[in-house]
Amino acid sequence: MHRSAPRLTRILACAAVPVMLVVAGCSSDSGSEDKASGSAASTGSAPDAKQSVANVEPAKFAKLPEPCKAITSKTIEELVPKVKNKAGTAGTSSDTGARGGCSWNGLEDKGVKGSNYRWLDVSFLRYESESGLGSGEKRAQEAYAKEVAKTEATDGAKGVKKSSTPGVGDEATAISYDLKKTDETFKYATIVARTGNVVVTLGYNGAGYAGAKTPDAAELMKDAVKAAKEAAASVATANK
Repeated sequence: MHRSAPRLTRILACAAVPVMLVVAGCSSDSGSEDKASGSAASTGSAPDAKQSVANVEPAKFAKLPEPCKAITSKTIEELVPKVKNKAGTAGTSSDTGARGGCSWNGLEDKGVKGSNYRWLDVSFLRYESESGLGSGEKRAQEAYAKEVAKTEATDGAKGVKKSSTPGVGDEATAISYDLKKTDETFKYATIVARTGNVVVTLGYNGAGYAGAKTPDAAELMKDAVKAAKEAAASVATANK
């Protein structure tokens, strides 16, 4: 039997919470990340600005791609059947040159066979080279390692698995796990990648409702890697 509309609405609302926190993180990071591009811009007119930057290796990438265009429409439709908004929902950011994100979600109703839910999101963080903090690439490497560790430590995650993912940016790590929400088991596939001085985090998760099968973890990860490659490549394209 299908669950009632209010019941399904509550489940989907619950499902979206962890990912929305990720998107929100794109606009609320503080500390050294706030200096990713903002501090470089704010000190650009200072007499010693050029000298300070000259002390470290210049950042490879000067800007970020538009997050909602970082993954092709074809891939979005393949990964998120019955996507609500093909254009994506952009995360808020006070500095789009330093951080940005976008998400897509959809619920495919298969009648008596149940429903398939999918959520896809991507976020970008760019780091400038700064004297005293290091090169943009060095700072991105540090942020990359922290993001991998944070994903591994996701609250409530079960069966966490991690592996390197060649072919996505300069370096990338794939993390998969299960997360129980209400009566459903959600499968998660996250790719954390670094390309030059930019960290790209792509999350893809899904669940089956009302009798639909739980997504296959291997297939989910395969699709996540495909989308992550596009997202990472979009950084270089945006800087041509």
